[in-house]
Amino acid sequence: MKALTWQGKRKIEYGDVPDPKIEQPTDAIIKVTSTGICGSDLHLYEVMAPYLDAGDILGHESMGVVAEVGSAVTNLKPGDRVVVPFQIACGSCYMCDQDLQTQCETTQVREQGMGAALFGYTKLYGQVPGGQAEYLRVPQAQYGPIKVPDGPSDDRFVYLSDVLPTAWQAVEYAAVPDGGTLVVLGLGPIGDMATRIAMHRGLRVIGVDLVAERLERARRNGVETLEYSDDVAEAIRTLTDGRGPDSVIDAVGMEAHGSPKAKVGQQLVGLMPDALAQKFMETAGVDRLAALYLAVDVVRRGGTISLSGVYGGAADPLPMLTIFDKQIQLRMGQANVHRWSDQILPLLDDKDILGVESFATHHLDLSDGPAAYEMFQKKQDGAVKVLLKP
Repeated sequence: MKALTWQGKRKIEYGDVPDPKIEQPTDAIIKVTSTGICGSDLHLYEVMAPYLDAGDILGHESMGVVAEVGSAVTNLKPGDRVVVPFQIACGSCYMCDQDLQTQCETTQVREQGMGAALFGYTKLYGQVPGGQAEYLRVPQAQYGPIKVPDGPSDDRFVYLSDVLPTAWQAVEYAAVPDGGTLVVLGLGPIGDMATRIAMHRGLRVIGVDLVAERLERARRNGVETLEYSDDVAEAIRTLTDGRGPDSVIDAVGMEAHGSPKAKVGQQLVGLMPDALAQKFMETAGVDRLAALYLAVDVVRRGGTISLSGVYGGAADPLPMLTIFDKQIQLRMGQANVHRWSDQILPLLDDKDILGVESFATHHLDLSDGPAAYEMFQKKQDGAVKVLLKP
């Protein structure tokens, strides 16, 4: 089959790879009909090279049609249309019973000290082949895939794999009081969708970004917008009675602009042998924390910061004095897809309240994947969300 594979920093290739096969009774094989490029895929493209091997199949935002199931999978049959959550969870362990599917004890990558395995996301998360491919092997298929109806376009449902539950959880974790104000830092796919969910809940939403097209896109949806600058914190306080917003979502993560020293650290990692680079990332603060620092600065005292942007450094310096003094609540983590999917599905009807049908800015062939990664990473051509069709 054809797939997108990582071949080195900023090098993605489209080519032949072995077809996936049923390996366990709980497996299924899915013929992929749509697969997205996620903002967190760009961290693999740029920063996370020490945890990847040439030939790794990327992608964790997929949907398609069931082609084959293992003997223990009784809830699916060939021909079923499904969305595949980005994490791999069993649905029956202690953590899954707590609705913490990203901490599934059956698939935890214990040798790396990490949570549940993820599709297409480095050795840290199990090095499971991803979904930017014609076919995808889905472990724990007796629980993971979410059935969706035939008829509507893939755009209606594909975001259940990651974007929708990640943005939904970000808003949930932000714990904005009724009628309160939420600032969203970063208006890429997750930040954009978080603003839509928050607006749907009747909240006041202020979005911050550097990219004019993203600011305009959010503004059209009724979001108050501010361009990121040195004085954006003061601008936010001016809009919020001088005290700051009730809550802030950091939807940027480890590659935030405005972090020159950490940027140099990330560049150094890219020059090191993998073993040395892994050690450096595990013991040094390599995340670019400008967005998190801004969140700490602007959130009101007693407010909440919700982190949905991916961070990868193990020793990042945090302004703990300020966090403690302001009595800030901090929540974070990978989204637990099944925890939120039943609440999200009713919103994916013909009314299209969240605008999923028009959410993608680009629909491209899978073979265009290498160029699509470059375009998305460079924020060219108004790219916010790219969907690929095998």
